[in-house]
Amino acid sequence: MLWPYLIYFCPGLALLLSLLCWAFAGHAYRVNAKRLADDPEKKDFDPNAVLLAPITWPLFLVGSALLFIIKALLYGLFLVLFTIALLVIRKPFLLIWLDKIARKVGGKLLEANTFLLRMAFGNRVESPQSI
Repeated sequence: MLWPYLIYFCPGLALLLSLLCWAFAGHAYRVNAKRLADDPEKKDFDPNAVLLAPITWPLFLVGSALLFIIKALLYGLFLVLFTIALLVIRKPFLLIWLDKIARKVGGKLLEANTFLLRMAFGNRVESPQSI
């Protein structure tokens, strides 16, 4: 029923959203400009950034929608490929590979942490007895 009036509705809605974004950006700039110089929340905004607000919101909207679609497609592809991998590959080489990588990375982290402890506290840090 509203389909014939869609060509009148969409530009009006876009104009309304643009004006709303412009007002929000102007208000945020005005509030930020009134903050004290030593306020940690004060940012260094360019005054011309307020003028770009009605132009950039459609770009951000389209970009976030495209990013969502790409994430959904990649997640679906992952689910399909993971299911196929579980059905086709019976040998758990992935777990063996993951265990090998975890031991290698964990060993490097333990070496680095031991080095840091010995550097900070000298040889007072005793190496614990292995079980």
